[in-house]
Amino acid sequence: MKTHSLAGVIPSGVTALALFSSGLAITNSEAASFGDDSAFLRQHTKLIVLSDQHGSGRVAIAPAWQGRVMTSSSGGDAGLSYGWINRDLIASGKLQPHINVFGGEDRFWLGPEGGQFSIFFARGAKFELADWFTPAPLDTMAYDVVKQTGSSATFSAQFGLTNYSGTRFEVNVEREVKLLAAGSAWKALGVKSPPTLNLVAYESNNKIRNAGGEPWRKETGLLSVWILGMFNPGPLTTIVVPIKAGDEAALGKKVVSDYFGQIPPDRLVVRDDAIFFSGDGQFRSKIGINPRRSKAVLGSYDAANKVLTVVQFTQPEGVTDYVNSQWKIQDQPFGGDVANSYNDGAPSPGAKPLGPFYELESSSPAAALKPGKSLTHVHRTFHLSGSEAALDKVSRAALGVPLADIANALRTK
Repeated sequence: MKTHSLAGVIPSGVTALALFSSGLAITNSEAASFGDDSAFLRQHTKLIVLSDQHGSGRVAIAPAWQGRVMTSSSGGDAGLSYGWINRDLIASGKLQPHINVFGGEDRFWLGPEGGQFSIFFARGAKFELADWFTPAPLDTMAYDVVKQTGSSATFSAQFGLTNYSGTRFEVNVEREVKLLAAGSAWKALGVKSPPTLNLVAYESNNKIRNAGGEPWRKETGLLSVWILGMFNPGPLTTIVVPIKAGDEAALGKKVVSDYFGQIPPDRLVVRDDAIFFSGDGQFRSKIGINPRRSKAVLGSYDAANKVLTVVQFTQPEGVTDYVNSQWKIQDQPFGGDVANSYNDGAPSPGAKPLGPFYELESSSPAAALKPGKSLTHVHRTFHLSGSEAALDKVSRAALGVPLADIANALRTK
């Protein structure tokens, strides 16, 4: 079994908590409303709630956790809460030494996680769980609120990081989370005649700047923006990743799927133009897409609740240098994935799952920045609920896949 990132051993940014959480259970209320979740969060941290004045979109953000989007709703306070929230950990008020998995559907991280340029392992450390630590600026450090309106919030932070090879990075972060107006959302989805659907759409604009006096160079390691979203799973939830069709010699594998060993065929279907992957939270597994295959979009469909989720992200044309997070000294430190999805499940027979939840993730290219220069990565999330006929129109436009193909891909085996 290969070890990739927290892949091969653990999913990105979560299993260290399971091993070092002193018995804390990781659970989430089932079918919680946005109002329920936001009220809970307000009991434990400051919360900024963005609201669509012309609709029922809501987005809840926690400044104390890097300006993280904790959850959202397309149905107002009474609507479903889409983000997975780790209520037990949050309510405990106790910080964990290796990572604090608070949850949230758009959280700011930086890569790489493993390898000679890792920012999660100290110089000379072993690539083992005991030596793995999430840097405070990606875990417990509160970001400053720079600006706030009814539909957006901007955060900033400045900090230093040292990678496994001893390279020091002085980093400035500016992160804006904003609701998208309905017209902008439909345009981004490629839908010319919007159907009648409940919609919440928001994006995070994540800018990192080299705040030091030395250039960031490939020879000594680079950073990348890494956005991860945790969502509530379901027995009829299927993840879909459109891919570019073509020969593997030119484009590479259609999907990297052996992070935890082979995924059973009833949980992963690989077509020439799309990957279908279970988001039921019942089988620990992970997939990755390289930049030559990626179409800069992925999503999921919860057939039980008739909720379609679409995630778009910026992917510069022709750029192939993405940081590699494998937990070992690497031959190709810039041969990593641009998009990933993780499905939670028991790490071993009889063990408890971490959530359960599933993840949709995107990464920026490796940032080779001169002093004062910056890189921006945009990660955009849409949740739509309503009739299957209306959702099908969006699925075809935004993902290039009929809704029925997503709903049935894993149920025809």
